[in-house]
Amino acid sequence: MLSLHPARQRGKPSNRAPARIGLAIAGGGPIGGMYELGALRALDEALDGLDLTDLDSYVGVSSGAFLAAGLANRMSTAEMCRIFITGDSDDARFRTDTFLRPALFEYLQRAASLPRLTLDWWRSMLLEPRDLPWSDLVNRFGGLVPTGLFDNTEVERFLRDIFTRRGRSNDFRELDAKLFVVAVELDSGEPVLFGSDSWNDVPISRAVQASAALPGLYPPVEVRGRHLVDGALRRTMHASVLLERGIDLLIGINPLVPFNAGLGDARGGSPVDDDTAGQRLVHGGLPAVLSQTFRTLLQSRMQVGLARYARQYPDIDQMVFEPNAHDGELFHTNAFSFAARRRVCQLAWRNTIDDLRSRAGELRPVLAANGIRLRDEVLDDDSRTLLDGLAGRPPRSTETTARLRRALDETERVIARRKAARKNARGR
Repeated sequence: MLSLHPARQRGKPSNRAPARIGLAIAGGGPIGGMYELGALRALDEALDGLDLTDLDSYVGVSSGAFLAAGLANRMSTAEMCRIFITGDSDDARFRTDTFLRPALFEYLQRAASLPRLTLDWWRSMLLEPRDLPWSDLVNRFGGLVPTGLFDNTEVERFLRDIFTRRGRSNDFRELDAKLFVVAVELDSGEPVLFGSDSWNDVPISRAVQASAALPGLYPPVEVRGRHLVDGALRRTMHASVLLERGIDLLIGINPLVPFNAGLGDARGGSPVDDDTAGQRLVHGGLPAVLSQTFRTLLQSRMQVGLARYARQYPDIDQMVFEPNAHDGELFHTNAFSFAARRRVCQLAWRNTIDDLRSRAGELRPVLAANGIRLRDEVLDDDSRTLLDGLAGRPPRSTETTARLRRALDETERVIARRKAARKNARGR
């Protein structure tokens, strides 16, 4: 599902510098991240003139911060697919248990306070039994419940390893493009914008760890004495961070939309009647109810934001890609299944290709104004899949050859920019 808001007024093509493009990637947990990767891979293949590793600026929230940080570090969508989907990358080895290690240290810390809390409770019961309601039991012993089920220190370590090899950087200040990662301070509810002047000294891996600390799943991350959690708690996509930079085109990806069971069955099949549809999510228990609630809140908030951005930034082209409301497989899938990651990524790839093809007439002038064209040979190939674009795995690299290849790619980019600048100067 594509939301398109063309700019009301642009400069004449001959008078414009090369388009400044910003990419905003929302959060969505492990499966949301795989959906975003599939959508990004589709854009990479279907749009000629768009280099997702060479944009003006990026902003990422939660799982979207993983991908934004990778792209800003010149990691291609193909390489990230090899790391997270096919598992045949010679760069990094991804293991799901990296994200599923129990937070044993926090469990022990919380349990250590049990004797003291129990003693205080019994003392209060003996001295003031009538003034102590039983509901106070929850308040007193609530601190024993861990703030997160899983330990996210391995997540940070995994990212730090990737961003400190092969010419990449774990420092916001060393990147060629502007990268922003958003978290929220737990004690105040205020956003923290990593990558901004006051927060750009924090390692990228640490910033992503904080932005992805979804309450209940992972514990808050302490940075500068502040406890930080998932950036999506404040806003869904934080696109305004890029719009305020005066970009020409905003590309956004949001993987979380509420599931409409009336449009398809629980596995994305044929429509069902309203009564049956209303029962399906309830039968999924509390996780399904919470997921649907969370998705509804995030998407409604984002839609309000997009409508406001269209009025507030009328001269910026804006396009946001989302799943279809009837994609039941996306809603019900196992978040940590290897096979599910591949299916969800393929689903996102196909949805995005279909959106580009069905809206091609509207998109062509918007894309052309930003130096991009649709690759019809990709859009019109119904037999093509996500994996087809990954054929021809590059030769295995050492640290030295990877750095050399990166330097050659950078040289090609510089030459291309200079050619474009000369062409633009002649046009004036």
